[in-house]
Amino acid sequence: MAISVTLSAFVRDRRKSLGMTQPDLAEKAGTGLRFIRELEQGKKTLRMDKVNQVLALFGFELGPVLQPREE
Repeated sequence: MAISVTLSAFVRDRRKSLGMTQPDLAEKAGTGLRFIRELEQGKKTLRMDKVNQVLALFGFELGPVLQPREE
């Protein structure tokens, strides 16, 4: 069984595990601090390319996930 975690929690937990602040992450990812804050707060509409910029620092990227169908 797979463990489900939100994108916002994933980014926040990875950032903290590396001892980084939000400003540190924004600088390293080449995004604005506001974007990092919105990402970690779970904003529903974010640019996928910017999300991938952040995830790339952790060795990840967004991709399609197969959803089980309800019958």
